[in-house]
Amino acid sequence: MINVRKMLRSFGYAIEGIVALFRYENNARFHLLAALVVVIAGIIIGLTYLDWVIITIVVGGVWAAEAFNTAIEKLCDVVSPSIHPQIKAVKDLAAAGVLIMAITAAITGVIIFGKAIITSFSFTF
Repeated sequence: MINVRKMLRSFGYAIEGIVALFRYENNARFHLLAALVVVIAGIIIGLTYLDWVIITIVVGGVWAAEAFNTAIEKLCDVVSPSIHPQIKAVKDLAAAGVLIMAITAAITGVIIFGKAIITSFSFTF
């Protein structure tokens, strides 16, 4: 049987994590601002349903990567408050995951918005 009370408590903790992510993490706030710009541009350009699905997935992927990165960094700081080469490697790898996802999202945006711009202006020669 599903313990609804326990499940709701878990959702509460997750929401606290989301609030902390955007309140205290500068990079997460930057990604939030970028997402807002993308949403406004998408509304102006008139993206298709499928375009919105893809944009939602990559934006969520960037935010999730940022949350995992932040969690790993905070754990590393507790485990090894002093500088340690292996902890540095762990933090660098976690940051690389965010960068890879952000680059993927940017490329996806270029493809989707580029296609939308080209089709909306339909250049004729």
